[in-house]
Amino acid sequence: MSEEGLFDVAPPEPERPAVEDLRPVTRGVVEDRPMPAGNDVRPPLAVRMRPASLDEVVGQDHLLAPGAPLRRLVEGAAPASVLLHGPPGTGKTTLARLISQATGRAFEALSALSAGVKEVRGVIEVARRRLAASDPRRTVLFIDEIHRFSRTQQDALLGAVEDRVVLLVGATTENPSFSVVAPLLSRSLVLGLHALGDDAVATLLDRAVADDRGLAGTVTLTDEARAHLVRLAAGDGRRSLTALEAAADAVGDGGTIDLAVVEQVVDEVAVRYDRAGDQHYDVISAFIKSIRGSDPDAALHYLARMIVAGEDPRFIARRLVVHASEDVGLADPTALQAATAAAQAVQLIGLPECRIALAQATIHLATAPKSNAVITAIDAAMSDVRSGAAGPVPPHLRDGHYAGAQKLGNAVGYRYPHDERSAVVTQQYPPDELVGRDYYAPSGRGEERAIGERLARLREVIRGR
Repeated sequence: MSEEGLFDVAPPEPERPAVEDLRPVTRGVVEDRPMPAGNDVRPPLAVRMRPASLDEVVGQDHLLAPGAPLRRLVEGAAPASVLLHGPPGTGKTTLARLISQATGRAFEALSALSAGVKEVRGVIEVARRRLAASDPRRTVLFIDEIHRFSRTQQDALLGAVEDRVVLLVGATTENPSFSVVAPLLSRSLVLGLHALGDDAVATLLDRAVADDRGLAGTVTLTDEARAHLVRLAAGDGRRSLTALEAAADAVGDGGTIDLAVVEQVVDEVAVRYDRAGDQHYDVISAFIKSIRGSDPDAALHYLARMIVAGEDPRFIARRLVVHASEDVGLADPTALQAATAAAQAVQLIGLPECRIALAQATIHLATAPKSNAVITAIDAAMSDVRSGAAGPVPPHLRDGHYAGAQKLGNAVGYRYPHDERSAVVTQQYPPDELVGRDYYAPSGRGEERAIGERLARLREVIRGR
């Protein structure tokens, strides 16, 4: 389809009745659209238990305190577009609906997984007609997974957001700074939702068991089963309710959901990790910092987290090679060898076996003595060069292997270290401006202790002290 075709919108039909019925033909609407009349299919438990008011929202106290931006939005006091980002199952869709309900605004929902520019433009056109009606009504446009929209699709929203034709509520599991265009970011409040804490998930479970919208007391949930469901949810409220519903279906009305039932219906914990956004960077950061902090157990946890989530093992291996020189260096000269060998093993054998080599290198680096003297030395030297401290090479060190070189003074007076028994001679090596400048400062830990002692003697001889 041509780009021009993507932006085509059918003209409004003047004979259409009430504004409220003017809905565009949209794709990818969110999961809790009202069921058609006469449909006996019951919505999932997570949909039935969606909070109907702010009082039922759990786990986001930092956004819902009195006077907080999100509370003001939901209460209708501060109309503004908003981007909600956070892990799955934390209430992003719920809050979008509450914002809409607070002031009686119309609610339109699209999923960026399947909707395109045509659908976006269609919703915006309907919103304009609502505003132009005799009884004007504003529209909340909820876009789930907004980070999956292309730049062109996101740009299509700018005019309507700027003019407040729609109140945009975008939901994303990724940090908007990585995935939303800057003009849209600048026109929206950006609010981060937290993964639900254990108490919040337990509250959701107990409410779902007792509430008439949920299981209405038809099953009993044991404490052990509740605790296991909380752990399996990993902060995802929707996941906890989905697992609870599966367990309730397994035992039937009047049954008891115990630990064995939960283990039977759900056997894997969710891993919150996105390979293109902030979780990717947060976990690898924690991995490296755990190694730097000499905690092999924490480092192995983050390594396992990346592997289970499907991170590219080559990326992990590259970070280990960098860390071997950056934070271990010559305190353990074998660290770089171990990291490089692990990187080669990743290339040779791949997953799942290469996890063992990555774990070996991780443990080696975490338990090795630490020194940042290597990176400090090269960064200091580069800083001097960038600031202009790069004088001429001393004449006796210049190349003397071409005709006429010695007439220019090149290589004249150079002392060949191997002529001395110690292979060390008194001689100037740096440019005049940098004589006496020390870049490498051994830490005194691990092998660098011996290196430091030797270096001190070398400098004395070389500099003729």
